[in-house]
Amino acid sequence: MGGTAIVVGGGIGGLAAAIGLRRVGWEATVVERAPALADVGAGISLHANGLRALQVLGVGDAVRAAARPEYTGGTRTPSGTRLVQLDGAALERATGTSILGITRADLHRKLRDALPEEILRVGTEVTGVDRTDPDRPRVRLAGGETLEADLVVAADGVNSRLRAQLFPDHPGPAYTGSTVLRALTAHPVTLPTDFELTWAPGVEFGHLALADGTAEWFAVLKAPAGTRHADALAEARRRFGDWPDPVPALLDATRPESVLHHDIHELATPLPSFTAGRTALLGDAAHAMPTTLGQGACQALEDAVVLAASLAAGPDTATALARYDAQRRPRSGDVARAARQAARMGHQLTHPLAVALRNTAIRLAPAGVLQRAMLRHADWTPPALA
Repeated sequence: MGGTAIVVGGGIGGLAAAIGLRRVGWEATVVERAPALADVGAGISLHANGLRALQVLGVGDAVRAAARPEYTGGTRTPSGTRLVQLDGAALERATGTSILGITRADLHRKLRDALPEEILRVGTEVTGVDRTDPDRPRVRLAGGETLEADLVVAADGVNSRLRAQLFPDHPGPAYTGSTVLRALTAHPVTLPTDFELTWAPGVEFGHLALADGTAEWFAVLKAPAGTRHADALAEARRRFGDWPDPVPALLDATRPESVLHHDIHELATPLPSFTAGRTALLGDAAHAMPTTLGQGACQALEDAVVLAASLAAGPDTATALARYDAQRRPRSGDVARAARQAARMGHQLTHPLAVALRNTAIRLAPAGVLQRAMLRHADWTPPALA
């Protein structure tokens, strides 16, 4: 069963969806409002589920070649007390792969390279979708043009315009109470571990080592929505400059203009469906979640594979979309709830007694329990794309 699709949004999820659709015989056009397809952001962790999805999409080997395995690290306190030890080798034995660190730009580039340039329409803003004909939705563009297809994929992010139109009664994204500063270092940095989180009351600081020797660092802080600093790097130095190595070295290796600052939003109220007629929602447009598990992009990659496999299995688009919704909504909802709980037990915890109890419980937990918790969401088996 083939057809035509308009993918609204040229981020990681949108590009992955277009790749999956093309692999099962669909024609896909990606419409992106930004003037160029160049994913912004710093680094990203890819867990086994995301890597398996990329492998099914045919870009897994290219992504692995650009990424760095994450074998060492874990979680600690600012005093240096180790709470959790990352055993990347054990995770690799359990799932067939280690966690990989890669820049968002590199991941985006590998996805983009797998698509013909002529199907990518950049600098094109989508204003809505017309579903007057239930079998042939029409995407409206800002200049007055319309694009007609058999399927529309809404991959337009946490502030999805199409989601707001399709589900007008849904409250939309909610601020999690946390904001994040992040950056890539300007040059390679010597790091004692591949991946590290440092937890303090109301805050966490982490780093992710990358293949070229540079690193991403990120600081997640409880703060009122919209809080901004005239010099974000100076604020990071004020907050974290006396934390244990390698935190000061990471900040010293950062250019002030490279620091990004974003509030973290989520769909705290789940959508009643990931589909509306011949429109399917995907990625953050469907299930934006806190960043604590590093599963946001991985869930979007899962969406892309399941959508393509559902359409390939037929027997018609309506049945395929119902199958997609039935598979993806419970799965991503479970991951989102776990991410929310991890945030509450991590950087959002502020009371000293609660922090002490959490730290003690984690230190005393058997290693096998912690590993099973890490594997709970990462050990996912993708459907084949026929």
